[in-house]
Amino acid sequence: MKKVAVIMGSPSDMPVAEKGIQILKDFDIPFEVHILSAHRTPDKAVEFAISAEEKGFGVIIAIAGMAAHLAGVMAANTVLPVIGVPVKSDLAGGLDALLSTVQMPTGIPVAAVAVNGVANASLLACEIIALSEDTVREKLKSYRKSLTESVLAKDREIKEKYNF
Repeated sequence: MKKVAVIMGSPSDMPVAEKGIQILKDFDIPFEVHILSAHRTPDKAVEFAISAEEKGFGVIIAIAGMAAHLAGVMAANTVLPVIGVPVKSDLAGGLDALLSTVQMPTGIPVAAVAVNGVANASLLACEIIALSEDTVREKLKSYRKSLTESVLAKDREIKEKYNF
């Protein structure tokens, strides 16, 4: 099974990364976590991206705030899918990171999720891995079914409470 790389631009991104890491664990997806800055360790970030495919990775999740160039650096140096997670900041509430993540030049795509949306990034990574892994696909189907059941249960609860 291909691994997922969870790359953070800074150690301060770890609180955002944790929920996504838990999802990868829940789906039994092998992963590695690294701190690689597009600005402070650019050579190491590029080296990682270039070698990621041969090291068994299938998807890269890049978590970064403010200038948020990490996803773009990863995408520019690999043909693996890169999912950018912009991180909320005090400066612009994450809009700065969101725009830095999504405004990629034609030919170097980065998938992007909501500000601090690492849960969806990890689920998207699971969906990508599920293209070639039936066990992950079945877990995703079960997960989606549980979401449906949860919403329907809340619907019933509200109808009973308010006599609808």
